[in-house]
Amino acid sequence: MSVADPGGIPLAGGRAGAGWISRVLSHPVGLAVWCVVASFGTYACMYGFRKPFTAAGFVSEPFGAGMKAWLVGAQLIGYTAAKFLGIRVIAEMTASRRIGVLLGLITTAEVSWLLLGLAPRALGLLALFLNGLSLGMVFGLVLGFLEGRRLTETFMAGLCASFIVADGFSKSVGLWLLHHKIPEAWMPAVAGLLFAGPLVVFVEMLRRIPGPTALDLSVRSVRPPLTRADRIAFLRRHGFGLAFILGGYGAVTVLRTLRSDFFPELWKGLGGEGDAMQFTRSEAWVGLGILGIVGLMSFIRDNWAAFLVGLALSSLGLVVAGGAVLAWPVVGITPLGFMILFGLGMYLPYVAVHATVFERLIALTRDRGNLGFLMYVADALGYLGVIGVMSVRGRVLASGEVLPWFLRIAWVTALISALAFAVAAVWFLRRRNPGEGARLSDPV
Repeated sequence: MSVADPGGIPLAGGRAGAGWISRVLSHPVGLAVWCVVASFGTYACMYGFRKPFTAAGFVSEPFGAGMKAWLVGAQLIGYTAAKFLGIRVIAEMTASRRIGVLLGLITTAEVSWLLLGLAPRALGLLALFLNGLSLGMVFGLVLGFLEGRRLTETFMAGLCASFIVADGFSKSVGLWLLHHKIPEAWMPAVAGLLFAGPLVVFVEMLRRIPGPTALDLSVRSVRPPLTRADRIAFLRRHGFGLAFILGGYGAVTVLRTLRSDFFPELWKGLGGEGDAMQFTRSEAWVGLGILGIVGLMSFIRDNWAAFLVGLALSSLGLVVAGGAVLAWPVVGITPLGFMILFGLGMYLPYVAVHATVFERLIALTRDRGNLGFLMYVADALGYLGVIGVMSVRGRVLASGEVLPWFLRIAWVTALISALAFAVAAVWFLRRRNPGEGARLSDPV
């Protein structure tokens, strides 16, 4: 049975449907599988409208080999702007509007690719900005269907595995289309059309997800749309500790984005072969590992324990990523092994913050909050950092020194993030009030 928000709309925004669908969604295992498949499929298909273009070189006047960096930068600026807009839009989004807004945004993204194909190359920057702006809020819309449940970590692990696997798969699709003589300017639009049909199916699955049950809400908490006053109150109460989590997450976001956008160049620098499935192979293993590790967090019932384990996993992932950086030149690890090991270590903190740290923080405080708000604050700051690093990336790409530059950034990222997560854990532990169960005492 779904629980409605004060406006009378199921919190997850969907109706259970009829017949076999109702029977599937009424069973805990059936609901879990449905939610994972629906969220994984929807967000994976979104990547088909965002990432295939990065498989192309986009050498063009007047930028020459640096044209791709300009296009990636334009998309990133649009994506970052969407994250800042999402702090309000996603936090205030009602359940009844999610599906319509989601489909509208992805349609706009496909229109941007048509603009890339039709317009002079100089206007490609505008097309990429529009693409990033339209897709930057899709994650928050999907997230709203999954939060505030006993199995939220399992659902979120599936959602996050989608952007790990789909990142590589979408690049493979882009490279496959180029190998079949689709022009660079039209390849992203064609790729989007290939993903459009499956997207509609998965979005319909999202629509049918029922709201959280009363038991879900007793274990976690209600996740209502947030007013501006709600958002300010949450940040005032927990802002100091959140600042360190956001700092660690932001540093990892920089590294993840650079690895994603320059996967072909990094792969080449490592000595890997250039076949179309190179991206998919590495990311499939990374996604599987993250799905298994983070998905198990749902079995930790105590919100305090899960919150601290989430921060510990984040630090552990950074150790693994740093180990991969050391192992590559010393041990002679293969390009595929490096990408898998580094990807696993990097995505572990990225996904743990998504799926566990913020989810359990809201649950243990019982303050008015939702995951969309916290994630969009984190993403906005993270992508702002990415833009800062990207300001020098064009010169790095032109110099052919992408791999050494990336490895240096990896060390700095691991150090900053590990320290930030450790400080956050200590600060929240010092505020724990044993006399009030899971509640936090007021900051002093």
